[in-house]
Amino acid sequence: MTETSTRRAGVRPEPRESAAPATAGELLELVRAGRASTRSQLRALTGLSRTAITTRVSSLTSSGLLLLGEELASTGGRPPGALVFNHEAGVVLAIAIGRSRSQLAVCDLDGGELAADSRDHEVGVGPDELMPQIADRLSVLLGSVLPGLGDPPVLGIGLSLPGTLDLVRGLSIGSPVMSGWDGVELASYLEGAAKAPLFVGNDADVLARSEQLGGAGTLDDVLVVKASTGLGLGIIAEGRVLSGHLGAAGEIGHTKVEAAAGLACRCGATGCLETLAGGWALVAKAREAGHEVSHVRDLVALALQGDPTARGLLRDSGRELGEVLAVAINLLNPAAVVIGGDMAAAFDFHVAGVRESVYARAAPLATRDLQFLPATHGDRAGVVGCAALALDHVLAPVAVDARLAAAQS
Repeated sequence: MTETSTRRAGVRPEPRESAAPATAGELLELVRAGRASTRSQLRALTGLSRTAITTRVSSLTSSGLLLLGEELASTGGRPPGALVFNHEAGVVLAIAIGRSRSQLAVCDLDGGELAADSRDHEVGVGPDELMPQIADRLSVLLGSVLPGLGDPPVLGIGLSLPGTLDLVRGLSIGSPVMSGWDGVELASYLEGAAKAPLFVGNDADVLARSEQLGGAGTLDDVLVVKASTGLGLGIIAEGRVLSGHLGAAGEIGHTKVEAAAGLACRCGATGCLETLAGGWALVAKAREAGHEVSHVRDLVALALQGDPTARGLLRDSGRELGEVLAVAINLLNPAAVVIGGDMAAAFDFHVAGVRESVYARAAPLATRDLQFLPATHGDRAGVVGCAALALDHVLAPVAVDARLAAAQS
């Protein structure tokens, strides 16, 4: 694989091994993390000489990634000598694609949303139809934002899809709801909107990343459930999102459960948890009970209006999910379980069932301090997570160092 194709596919370069931060990119990371805000603090943390610190800071200020206190003083900013991460030095694009909706955003380098667009699409739409529309929508969003920001560069694009993805090639390799997308490389569709590297992630993984931009972001060990049409699990362990060997970690919805024996799942198998607890299964049950619903969001709306059938279905879904989730809680001992996705809008009803099963089945020590929390960013969690995915890559020290080197060559 060439260097260009590696960047486009979203491969993160191997980190440099060192005893202490030393490169310009690593110094920027210290400032972004709030561990240092002056040159003297950087010297104390790294052991680098005054000259080395000055040289590296100079390259970061020249690139626009760092601002000096002197540059902010006139606007009531930091004192002279302070170093401040410039979140306006560039933007990232976020694309969250689901079964029936796509959400887009242009975000600054802190993940702040500058412009956004959300639209429904036909279930079963293919990439040849949807991706050019997404590229056009991104171009419109960028056109509305960039003139006011002085035209900062687009540093990266984060995109999520349901199912299992090949993170190296930037494509889906196994999605029961987006089967027409399997094997299709997506980067080329977006080149007209922005020539920037594309990074892809599973929808539950990016939901977990969204929590690292707030809420449960102060916790290092968290399970993040996406409870929507399907069920997925994002895993944060020791502050890192775990994707697994083939990117298939967290496929909780297709765990076989005894109560679902013989029930046909949309993935083609039988006996999956989703046949009892997934949004698509709940919609089918609600229709059998005489409710005119077409999506789990409709069911959630009924629950919030006080409909007892809808509330009961959501609580039953939580119970079934909690039985499988209890195993993950015993194995991983998280500090919190975050519930996101469409069912999170009816958090109290759904999580009541989850708690019931988890406390009945998980070990007492694993649940002693366990918190149950709604997704911090609500309906926007997916697109926030896509922005976080891009930021994790483009602001990684090795990526920053590579850009600085390229600018100097």
